[in-house]
Amino acid sequence: MADTVNKSFIPYQPAAGEEYMNKKQQDHFKNILNNWKAELSHDIDRTVHTMQDEVTSFADPNDRASQESDMALELRNRDRERKLIKKIDETLRNIDGGDYGYCEGCGIEIGLKRLEARPTATLCIDCKTLDEMRERQVAK
Repeated sequence: MADTVNKSFIPYQPAAGEEYMNKKQQDHFKNILNNWKAELSHDIDRTVHTMQDEVTSFADPNDRASQESDMALELRNRDRERKLIKKIDETLRNIDGGDYGYCEGCGIEIGLKRLEARPTATLCIDCKTLDEMRERQVAK
């Protein structure tokens, strides 16, 4: 699924007194993000090739409708993954710019554990919770 990071990485263990978002930590997250991006790109390429191979004109309208529905779902998933790749690229630029790991809402550290769970996070847990509460109130 596009929203989950490949969990095959080893969680970062900061040394006592280690500065937050130092070069080692930045490299750790770059590695996670680049691997995630490569995995998503591979999935997109595989889907394109599979869809090209599976283009079949079924005589039965139900079979044709089922195939079109499956393809539409697959295309929606791949579109989400393309958007996620853009977000990963933006996150990699933030790392290079020195802005990664700090909340866009309040400026505090997002935290290593939260970033490992969601490497593209731009808000600390408190700001994200407030943001979600506002969204629920607007939706009512």
